[in-house]
Amino acid sequence: MRKLSLLFILLIVTALTFAQEVRPVKNVIVMIPDGTSVSVYSASRWYKIYNKMGDRLHIDPYFTGTVTTHSSNAPIGDSAPTGSTYATGVLQKTGNVAIYPEADPDNDLYPVDATRTYQPAATLLEASRMLKNKAVGLVVTCEFPHATPADFSSHYYTRGAYKFIAPQMAYQNMDVMFGGGNGILTDDIRQHFKNNGTVLIQDDRNALLHYNGNEKVWALFGDRALPYSIDRDPDKVPSLAEMTSKALDLLSKKENGFFLMVEGSQVDWAAHANDPIGIITEYLAFDAAVGKVMEFAEKDGNTAVVIMADHGNSGFTIGSRDCPGYDKLSIHQLFETVSNYKLSANGIEAVLVNTKPENIKKEFRKYTGIDITDDELKLLLSSKNYKESDYTKVGTSNNMAHNIVNILNSRTCFGFTTGGHTGEEVLLASYHPQGDILKGNVRNVEVNQYLQKALGLEKSLQELSDEIFVKHTDLFAGQKYTVNKNDPDFPVLTVKKGKNSLEVKAFSSVGKLNGKPFDIGSVVVYIDKNDTFYLPKDLVKRL
Repeated sequence: MRKLSLLFILLIVTALTFAQEVRPVKNVIVMIPDGTSVSVYSASRWYKIYNKMGDRLHIDPYFTGTVTTHSSNAPIGDSAPTGSTYATGVLQKTGNVAIYPEADPDNDLYPVDATRTYQPAATLLEASRMLKNKAVGLVVTCEFPHATPADFSSHYYTRGAYKFIAPQMAYQNMDVMFGGGNGILTDDIRQHFKNNGTVLIQDDRNALLHYNGNEKVWALFGDRALPYSIDRDPDKVPSLAEMTSKALDLLSKKENGFFLMVEGSQVDWAAHANDPIGIITEYLAFDAAVGKVMEFAEKDGNTAVVIMADHGNSGFTIGSRDCPGYDKLSIHQLFETVSNYKLSANGIEAVLVNTKPENIKKEFRKYTGIDITDDELKLLLSSKNYKESDYTKVGTSNNMAHNIVNILNSRTCFGFTTGGHTGEEVLLASYHPQGDILKGNVRNVEVNQYLQKALGLEKSLQELSDEIFVKHTDLFAGQKYTVNKNDPDFPVLTVKKGKNSLEVKAFSSVGKLNGKPFDIGSVVVYIDKNDTFYLPKDLVKRL
């Protein structure tokens, strides 16, 4: 009874919150500094002041509130469900990418509709393209099918299933996709780009920054993710700000406006590693992109911007139990040492794994200003795995990057409580040309509701989900259909009616009618757990 009363109150509060008018705009930009806790802004600002880079962040004038962000059944969220909630308005479980979750009655924070389990949930990006005919794009520093970009452009119950997420993203026919992940491209994706006229730029910063055509563009750098900003070769790899500026240049040519999501992907990764210089410089790289976006939005006059992290990470603090006299610590004591670090812990690791033991002390000092002890040298040489493949474990396993972080942090006054995510609220920044900003404390679901209004969607995302993600067993009930699983990962649904034969491949947006390809209009999702295709209901009209 108490739980129902609380739910009723929350529903009333939500309704009152969104009684405010939100006038639609031509362009909507969402920016997500992944895993950025409140202290990251403070540390980045003090770092700028200490290094005479100015005393403000680009985001500072636009802070309007906080976001309570969580999963469907847990207060501490993971990037997949929290980003998916921003994208879809649907609370989701850990691992879920833009899909209705399984119910967990004992732990669900709000009621979950079990009848929709595994149904893909339409995203803001999909709605912008399908309902408003807007151009759409993503700009990230991680590999393109990583959690947050996947949240806006694909659907699956497991975030790590790149095999099924990557093709969906390619078949979304986005106008812009800039990030990492050349090693994830498949022959099928490359062929689709050729078929639909998408320009693919690979490891060529100049080609991207000088591109001025009208085609759809994917620009990817590196086999997986881009390097940390502090480790980046600026002549070879573009900054997040450069990629964002190019995306704005290209998308703003489109007559009906655009939807763009920009992610500072690796603030989160550096926080997992407990690497302060990585955290600070990754956030500042994101903040530079914020500067480009706000300059565009204010000049354009028809663009709304919402900026918020998807969750906190690491319990990062300025000050720790190892540095007594907290209120007597000067800015020099707090920021001088970290300002001498020329590479992230990962960047230093990349140098040291190729360095002879007798030269490690010299190289360590070169990039940090620190003279390591003999015991610290032994610690580095004892690293069991010189390269931790799971970025979420860099801060907790005995890899070299972790040992480097411990040495670096022993010379600073920064603190960490964990190598994982944390459950505090995250900061919210909002801009609307007519002042219809998102403000106060809001839930992640309410962020999505605001963005739907800013886009001027005539139908809700749930209504769109019910139009483009219908079970094949319902859509073709009473008709003859078969499922070919010769390729179990990408089964093919075939439906026959009279002389007509319709073929639909999983995780594609291209169907075949009597052998002739056609654009389905949205991606077709196949879920193996219930052996079901989810596809647009107007496909029946093709037969």
